[in-house]
Amino acid sequence: MDSGIGLLAATAAVRRLRPDADLVLSFDPEGMPWGPRTPEDVTARALAVAEAAAARRPEALIVGCNTATVHSLPALRARLEPGIPVVGTVPAIKPAAAGGGPVAIWATPATTGSAYQRGLIENFADGVPVTEVPCWGLAEAVEHADQAAIDTAVRAAAELTPDDVTTVVLGCTHYELVAERIRAAVRRSGGTPLALHGSADAVAAQALRRIGASPAPGAPATGLVTVLLNGREGELPEAALSYAEARLLRTAAPAAPAVSQ
Repeated sequence: MDSGIGLLAATAAVRRLRPDADLVLSFDPEGMPWGPRTPEDVTARALAVAEAAAARRPEALIVGCNTATVHSLPALRARLEPGIPVVGTVPAIKPAAAGGGPVAIWATPATTGSAYQRGLIENFADGVPVTEVPCWGLAEAVEHADQAAIDTAVRAAAELTPDDVTTVVLGCTHYELVAERIRAAVRRSGGTPLALHGSADAVAAQALRRIGASPAPGAPATGLVTVLLNGREGELPEAALSYAEARLLRTAAPAAPAVSQ
């Protein structure tokens, strides 16, 4: 679940691990983006999108959104667990800091500077210097596949990234869809390779662990994909198909009937 196509990164990661898994993608096109909303509003919308997915009786729910995880994870878990395990998306600060070099966290303005993100830095950065970089307009540009706006937003964030940074944490799931464009924009002196850390692979693996399932990347590609737009069956937004992650999921099937909770 997510407001928009930021959930594609984790969904594609699940698809690669389990090609036989049926997937339900629950979006909030009427309310996106969530970044500028108040925490209370984000939580209300996240609960509605989650409940639409929960009506399909999934084995687990992935919150494919950093903003929703920051503001809404306790409420989502209180509403759905233990019946449906809820897996949040957390910026990959700990593995990024393990590299030892200065780190930048690219995130939405709502997440940048939040008590939640500051707590993660304090708990997991292990003394490594961390710069928080607000990425104005980048999630929205990615959502609409606006190539010029993506370039502008990436360039602006790159200019806010200190020259000595060797690692960038992608603190918004939308950013993982344009990871290579970010890598190209943040050039290090002396040709030092830039390390990027997203969350999608770790989130997908955690979801499988929570339901006691093992990865089976060689399984037959029989999994169906259901798209819910504010609870109604639909199709992936056209802009999503600009990204390889969406094309991997393009085959969609009718949703299973909703059931009473």
